[in-house]
Amino acid sequence: MSGTTSLRERKKERTRRAIERAALDLFEERGFDGATVDAVAAAADIAPRTFFHYFPSKEDVVLADYAGRLERLVVTLRKGPADESPWRALRAAFVAVSADYESERAQMLRRFRIITTTPSVGARSLQLQADWETTVAGIVGGWLGTGPELQIVPRLLAGAALSAMRASMAQWLAGGGKASLPDLMAGCFDLLDAGLGEVSPSPTARP
Repeated sequence: MSGTTSLRERKKERTRRAIERAALDLFEERGFDGATVDAVAAAADIAPRTFFHYFPSKEDVVLADYAGRLERLVVTLRKGPADESPWRALRAAFVAVSADYESERAQMLRRFRIITTTPSVGARSLQLQADWETTVAGIVGGWLGTGPELQIVPRLLAGAALSAMRASMAQWLAGGGKASLPDLMAGCFDLLDAGLGEVSPSPTARP
């Protein structure tokens, strides 16, 4: 039975990846709006109804990597803050997970181009990131053992960490993925750690 289940899961994963590849190729070739679900299904050699067994929408195909990325982050965070402060633990986890992204550079660049040029995909991305924030805040709240009156603290820490992730990834992807993402991520956390209120324009930037 376990062997049968394993084979079934492998076949499902192959189909899922085939849909992703076909969709990304067509989105780049025809534009997101120009590539229909029927066209994606035909390119992946599946029936259109099968598409919806795997993805609720075209937007979710572009963002299919979000679930795996969140799972990797949660696994890292579940190890707990040890003797570190929650903020330091978040920094270590986000920097560690960002190192994995660099091995997926080509695919992430493809996805990023679609996210930044297609409003509906960008909006869906923000929805999923809000779920990330809720998940991370729940983990941090468990570390702190705070009551309802202090839930703003884990929410604030999670929001700041996600902001660091968004800023560093935007910088990394805008530069074609050539910079070190862990270094950019660590730099964003360092800026937040030091306090953005202390950041001022460089002398050459002043009018």
